Amino acid sequence: MDCSDLDFKNIENLRRNGFSGFVSVAALRPDLTQIPDIRGVYMVVRKIGSRPQFRATGSGGHYKGTDPNVPIEKLRMNWVEETCALYIGKAGDEHSQATLRSRLRQYLQFGAGKPRGHKGGRYIWQLEDAEDLLFCWKPLPSGNPPKEETALLAAFKCQYEGRLPFANLKS
Repeated sequence: MDCSDLDFKNIENLRRNGFSGFVSVAALRPDLTQIPDIRGVYMVVRKIGSRPQFRATGSGGHYKGTDPNVPIEKLRMNWVEETCALYIGKAGDEHSQATLRSRLRQYLQFGAGKPRGHKGGRYIWQLEDAEDLLFCWKPLPSGNPPKEETALLAAFKCQYEGRLPFANLKS
C-alpha cells in the first residue's frame, strides 16, 4: 500500500477499500454481535464537519491506576485536519487469538470507564462527540493484521506529512 492506495478523507473512500460497519459507539455498546468475530484491522472515524470539542476529563478507564486523560492542548496538537480517520488498530496475529469483536469490546469497555488494557486510542474518549464516533473494520481471516495496520499507518503518514491519526500514539 502506498500513498495513493487509500484516501483517508472520507468514509466512502474507506468503504471502497474494503472497510465495513461504520457503526456508532452508542449503537455498538448494547450489541457487539454486529462486529465480526475474526481477526482484522479497524478504524475509529468521525464525520468531518464541525471542529472537535475536547473534554478535560474523558470517559476512559484508569487501567493499572493510570489516568488516561491528557491536557486539552495536547489533544489540539495531535488533531489532524481533513481526515475522518482518528485511530487505526489491529485485532489478532500469530501470537494472539484476539478478534475484531474481542478487541473492540475492550476498547468500548475502556471508553465506558472500565479498567481495560486498551490505552492505545484513548484520546477519542476526550472528544465531546465520542459516542457518535463510528467504528469500521476490515476482516482478515487469513491475512496478517499487524502487517495491514503498519501499511495503513504508513499510507496515512504519507498523506498527512508524517503525522499519525489523532489517537494513534505510535506506529
